[in-house]
Amino acid sequence: FKMTAERIFDVLGHFKRYQACLYLAAAFQAIACGIHYLASIFLVEKPNFVCGVPDNITHVLYGNLTGSSLEELLPGFRPGTGPLVVRTAEGSQWELGQCSRSLRVAPADFTYQFQGNTTLRACDGNYVYDHSEIELNIVMDWGLVCDREWLAKLCQPTFMAGVLIGAVVFGDLADRIGRVKIMRFSSLCQFVLGVSIAFSGSYYVFMVLRFLLAMVSSGYLVVVFVYVTEFTGSKVRTWTSMHIHAFFAVGIMVVALTGYLVRVWWIYQIILSLCTSPFLLVCWMFPETPFYLISKRRYKEAQALLDSVARFNGLDHGPKVEELLVPEATENDKSLLQEMEAQPSRVEKKHSILDLFGTWRMAGRTCTVWAIWFIGSLGYYVFSLGSVNLGGNQYINLFLVGAVELPSYMVGCYLMDRIGRKKTCAPALLLAGVACMLIIVLPADIDALAIALSMTGKFSVAIAFGLIYLYTCELYPTIIRTLAVGSGSMMCRVGSVVAPFCVYLADVWVYLPQLIVGVLAFAIGLLTLLLPETLGQPLTNTLEEAEALGGSSNKCSGLCGKDEEAAMEMYQQETSIRA
Repeated sequence: FKMTAERIFDVLGHFKRYQACLYLAAAFQAIACGIHYLASIFLVEKPNFVCGVPDNITHVLYGNLTGSSLEELLPGFRPGTGPLVVRTAEGSQWELGQCSRSLRVAPADFTYQFQGNTTLRACDGNYVYDHSEIELNIVMDWGLVCDREWLAKLCQPTFMAGVLIGAVVFGDLADRIGRVKIMRFSSLCQFVLGVSIAFSGSYYVFMVLRFLLAMVSSGYLVVVFVYVTEFTGSKVRTWTSMHIHAFFAVGIMVVALTGYLVRVWWIYQIILSLCTSPFLLVCWMFPETPFYLISKRRYKEAQALLDSVARFNGLDHGPKVEELLVPEATENDKSLLQEMEAQPSRVEKKHSILDLFGTWRMAGRTCTVWAIWFIGSLGYYVFSLGSVNLGGNQYINLFLVGAVELPSYMVGCYLMDRIGRKKTCAPALLLAGVACMLIIVLPADIDALAIALSMTGKFSVAIAFGLIYLYTCELYPTIIRTLAVGSGSMMCRVGSVVAPFCVYLADVWVYLPQLIVGVLAFAIGLLTLLLPETLGQPLTNTLEEAEALGGSSNKCSGLCGKDEEAAMEMYQQETSIRA
């Protein structure tokens, strides 16, 4: 029995007015996912700070600089280069560091250098922050510095853990109760939870709400990939699926712009949550996809939907559901379904993740594919989260990180259908590795060069990250394709959880995150060259066919004219794993 629901788009059009309107509306909410994924960059950014003193300050010294308040000299203060020395109205003198302060014992004069004795005192939660970049964020609000700094650093990994759980939970629910219900629920929850975070009042409530927000944001991103591919034909599915990532990138740009304009964290959070609120006014009108309705045997609803789409697209009538369900006839005018019924039933073999490692060739392929998933996610978030540490204006840096993704997906779509999947993915990873290495070896005082190289790395990683979904579908046979993409997605989520910790290694050495990403990207790029090319090849059904990919006997047959359509049909099913 052959499923012929793909004929819908031969009649309705692969991407006409109805699909275009629905696509733009559904993809618009993906902006909110990009917003919430990266909003923490400014929420938990550690500002410059020093310990406070119990009395009013009258004079401040820092090297050969003088001032009358900490606010004057704090923006230029660099930890490790010496303390800030202050004198209070009562005459006491203090040497201030970030996590400690020392009281000078019986000073004769007020000078920067002091040869006498000092008494070390704890800060006792009394800190003075530099407000020149950020007026107020959660680090300042709840004192997440010194011995509490780890609480701030836990914010993004916890969010990514919520992304992982949300992808699993909502991906399964979407197949059970429908795509539209999950899209409506997750969109409403994104708005409610996003606004609620601004009024959380404590760190632990903030973390719980952010975790729940991560789950619903991930849930929407899971479903929207499936939703848009089930409303668009195979001729445009590469484009429509890849460019959901572009809307996500727009969300990153919105975070940068809002962070620049709004420097108080709870106002910043509210504005970001309101950005996509108009979607709530239209999402209730979204129809369920025809594929889902047909799969659930809701044929009358499916027929009504097809007729509505046809009228909106300027057609007299849509395809008949019963025609989509009729098995195709064979040469003997006997339906395939009857032939299958006549054949003795066979007990199907159950496959497990071990089948991905069934032979040495398949095991090597699986390890390489998993590595691409991992470095794609790790590199994507290291370049994004680490953009504020590049030097120069941190808001412009983050904006560029989002903006550079837009052309990367267009270039990726073009190259993967022209020169092939492998010949696009491998050079992209190699270029990302080279860019990271150049950031390390070139002069550190040239901020513009470091930013340009970082944007090049993000551009390259984004190409590989967007491409690997479809490439994985094509590398594995039908019987284990879901296992392959599902396991790859888990490696992707591992990369996203590890990424924040990798960024924090900049405290050990400023270039350590780039070194890790660069070495891994270059090595994995070389391994990618060993993978078979799948462009122009039909999808495989058995392990033997998949293992033979890239061999001399695996030439394009008469199926080549249909392989892209088949690949895209499978891609629409597999992208439900996207987090």
